[in-house]
Parts: sequence; C-alpha cells; structure tokens
Amino acid sequence: MTNGSKKKEEVHLANGGVKTSAWSKAFSTKAVWDEKDEFLDVIYWFRQIIAIVLGVIWGIVPLKGFLGIAIFCVINAGLLYVYFSSFQQVDEEEYGGTWELTKEGFMTSFALFLVVWIIFYTALHYD
Repeated sequence: MTNGSKKKEEVHLANGGVKTSAWSKAFSTKAVWDEKDEFLDVIYWFRQIIAIVLGVIWGIVPLKGFLGIAIFCVINAGLLYVYFSSFQQVDEEEYGGTWELTKEGFMTSFALFLVVWIIFYTALHYD
C-alpha cells in the first residue's frame, strides 16, 4: 500500500467511514481529495462564482475597457492560485502542474464574467 492510499484510508476511517462531500472538503484546509475530478470541479465552480461577483461589481462601479479585463484576470488567477497552493496545499504535479490548475475553467469564467459585466453595465448606465 502506498503512502498516499494509507493517508486516504486513515482519513476515511477518521470520518467514521463516511465520505464527505466535495463542498465540505472545499472549505476545509488541506482536505484529502480521493478523486482528482472532484478537486477540479471545485476549482471550476469557484471560478464561476468569482466571475459572477466581479462581473456585477464591475458593472456597478462602472469599470470599462482593458483595465477591467486585466484586473479580472489577475484576481481570478490569483485567488485560485492562493486557494490551491496555500489553503488546500495540493501537490500541483498530481494535477498536471500549476499552469493546468491555474487555467482550469478560466475561459468559461471569463465568458461568464463578460456577459454579467455587460448586462449590469448596460442596465445601470445606459438609457
């Protein structure tokens, strides 16, 4: 038995043999992810939430142009990097490296951000 599977088994037994949900693991530090796809799903959905929140804020502020896009990219990539490297402390190499985790779901969140930003900006600042 490998060291990683021993750790997973110990965590599973420590939880009373009950599998915890991906969202409860997402908000607990240094969670053990049994399946890689679970963690990637959490990264994906966190990005979508960030996109909606920032799109609403950018539309209300009103922020325009390249500056808004650049700040979104920095915040989106930065927050998720801090999340998986500091909060979860996952081994990035298990997921294909830092770049793979950083770009996971980025383009969909960027598109969602643009749609929300445009809708809120147009609704609040045009007659």
